[in-house]
Amino acid sequence: MDEEALPLRERLNLETARIQWRELERYFAGGKVIQVSTELDLIDVAVCFAEDQVQSLKAWMAAQQVHLLPDETAKTWAEQLPDNLWAVVVAPWVLVQARA
Repeated sequence: MDEEALPLRERLNLETARIQWRELERYFAGGKVIQVSTELDLIDVAVCFAEDQVQSLKAWMAAQQVHLLPDETAKTWAEQLPDNLWAVVVAPWVLVQARA
């Protein structure tokens, strides 16, 4: 089946993958990495970004559940090289979540 024919949620789910910090560093340097709280479903957030669902995004941002990846977190990840990072691209953003 053509991936383009799949519903958005399914396409984003197929595009979600584990990622290493080294692969994210250049996107972080460009200010393109969005951290998603573990309280949220990464795919739900990606769908909201893709569909420009401003109300949901604003609520999550106000609750500090969705935000640009802080420098402190990037530094920690660069030092510890976690293996539990998951990401999905919703251009121009890379949404990332550290899972347990």
